[in-house]
Amino acid sequence: MAPRRPSWPRRIDEVLASVAPDAVINATSGQDDWAVTADGSIRLAMAAARRDCHLVHVSSDAVFSGSRIHYGESCLPDPVTPYGAAKAAAESAVRLLAPAAAVARTSLIIGNGGSAHERMVHNLATGTDDGVLFTDTIRCPVHVEDLACALLELAASDRPGMFHLAGPDALSRHDLGVLIARRDGLDPTRLPAGRRADSRVPGALDVRLDSAATQGRIATRLRGAREFLHAGRGRHSGDRG
Repeated sequence: MAPRRPSWPRRIDEVLASVAPDAVINATSGQDDWAVTADGSIRLAMAAARRDCHLVHVSSDAVFSGSRIHYGESCLPDPVTPYGAAKAAAESAVRLLAPAAAVARTSLIIGNGGSAHERMVHNLATGTDDGVLFTDTIRCPVHVEDLACALLELAASDRPGMFHLAGPDALSRHDLGVLIARRDGLDPTRLPAGRRADSRVPGALDVRLDSAATQGRIATRLRGAREFLHAGRGRHSGDRG
């Protein structure tokens, strides 16, 4: 018989009691694992509410279907994937259980070479992996440093409500890959292109988070991908740490 694991609620309460934080940022993701992405977020929201701890819950543009393309903070979720459904359920529960929480939806996260999309671009450009970059899947990428600063700002401000933390540039996966390849000194012509609509890969096509209202309420500037990728052009991933 497998050893019995301690219950999540008790473990969460123990950690919060030990650390006694003023705020908690829930940036975990279990992808389409409902127990982690939905149930885990619900348990954390309940624990934070019991201790009057400000919660910043990180959600995703995956809660939207893409049927209307442009999404502001007031748009209601209409997910089309299990991951999106889990994120949408977590959003609803957090807003109900912890009304003072901040729910922050974000988009495709790009870093300094370590994100999943950046690794994919490198693997495709160097021929070490198979696949394509979709030309019809549109998102509003955000740099991980901008996102982190914005989340810390929300945590420190105690502001409740819905926030969108995405960059202003709407780019396809392939266009984003070209920018990453150029920044890192790779040949962008080696990046294979394809259409998600022609594949069996589930998910929304064009989802553009409108972060204008949020940008007017926070000091952190959310840069567009064209800006933060152009700024690092010519630097190789090994030089970025």
